[in-house]
Amino acid sequence: MADDGLDPDVVVGEIVESGFDHGIDLPDDPAEAVDILIGEVMEARRAAASHLDDLRRIAAEFDNYRKRAARERSETVDRAAHRVILGLLPVLDSLDAAIAHLPANADAAVVTGIKGTHQQLMDVLSQEGLAPVAALGMPFDPEIHEAVAGGGDGHLVVTAEMRRGYTLHGRVIRPTLVNVAASDIDEGGPGQ
Repeated sequence: MADDGLDPDVVVGEIVESGFDHGIDLPDDPAEAVDILIGEVMEARRAAASHLDDLRRIAAEFDNYRKRAARERSETVDRAAHRVILGLLPVLDSLDAAIAHLPANADAAVVTGIKGTHQQLMDVLSQEGLAPVAALGMPFDPEIHEAVAGGGDGHLVVTAEMRRGYTLHGRVIRPTLVNVAASDIDEGGPGQ
């Protein structure tokens, strides 16, 4: 026991004489009282350690719950955005077709309006993670392109885009419909 200048017999005697309500019946013999108090302190420490372990476990469970709930909220928002964006792809297709088939003598204000509307829609959707798939002149990639015409032996290159494809947060949500043709270009891509 450390020598802290306190006499245990005096301390226990003072506790017993003070009438301090400690909830423990202490004998008049200081040595017996010290043994009882030490036992009570040890039991209190064990109970405190058990409560601390319970508190740490509950804190860890709550942290896991909080992370899981945040992940589930994020997944729900992503699924909703995915569904809305898929619903808007035909609108983009219509605007692409309108732009591609504008007559040469079309009113400049109409052309500007259609192109501006298309750009606005693309800007909003790109902020949500939508990106067009590169196609024309690119090596054919069945992960992002769907060949509907053409073909040949060897290395295939996209020669025409029939319908634009898109990725959402880097994942293909709709492949590009393309025409393909065999090319003399090596696997490195155009110009390599």
